[in-house]
Amino acid sequence: MAGFWRRVVPPVLGLGFLVLVWSLIASTGDNGIPTPGQTWTQAVEVFSDPFYQAGPNDQGVGWNVLMSLERVALGFGLAALVGIPAGFAIGRFEFLGRMFNPIISLLRPVSPLAWLPIGLLVFKGANPAAIWTIFICSIWPMVINTAVGVQRVPQDYMNVARVLNLSEWKIFTRILFPAVLPYLLTGVRLAVGTAWLVIVAAEMLTGGVGIGFWVWDEWNNLNVASIIIAIGVIGVVGLLLEFALIRLASLFTYEEVKA
Repeated sequence: MAGFWRRVVPPVLGLGFLVLVWSLIASTGDNGIPTPGQTWTQAVEVFSDPFYQAGPNDQGVGWNVLMSLERVALGFGLAALVGIPAGFAIGRFEFLGRMFNPIISLLRPVSPLAWLPIGLLVFKGANPAAIWTIFICSIWPMVINTAVGVQRVPQDYMNVARVLNLSEWKIFTRILFPAVLPYLLTGVRLAVGTAWLVIVAAEMLTGGVGIGFWVWDEWNNLNVASIIIAIGVIGVVGLLLEFALIRLASLFTYEEVKA
């Protein structure tokens, strides 16, 4: 019972503190911030029919979240297809590491939204441009973490592989992949978090259907309560994505993976 209270009470108190601060800010002056009660009333209305469709750009929050997740899945999936093999190659072969490390160091710190105009120029469409932005921003954590994992494989393992004259495929499947998997999964977690952050910002600029566009559209309608609801939805979906990946990582590691 004591363990239960230690797990439950602190988060409840933290949420209660957040609501208290929110109430104080909303009740101080005419700042346009809705109270928690007003936001709750709006949330009940929003979630009473989350999958309504009243036009191409007027759809429920459920459709907006699903569209954003679809873009994230496409961009992240392409990044994984390219980034994970690239990370193995860069970590395995020193020449490739020396060749590509300067490029990665140069491009990795670039702001996600700086890539969006390039996508619009090349792909001539908002949707592929958003997917391109997710791809280019989420690829770096997978490349870097996978390469670091390969480089940290004990040299004794590689010496044994050399003595046994193992092929590159057997080295990959028998030695590298099992040893690198925890690093790889960490890179995947970071990449998914980055992708979810990027898509919200990208959709604000590209328009269409998506949770980011929904935030911007509600701002244009001066509906601050819906913006706060959208912030909550974005946070919850992000937590669920991270939790799913933590559970996945725990299946492939001997130690318990912690957030």
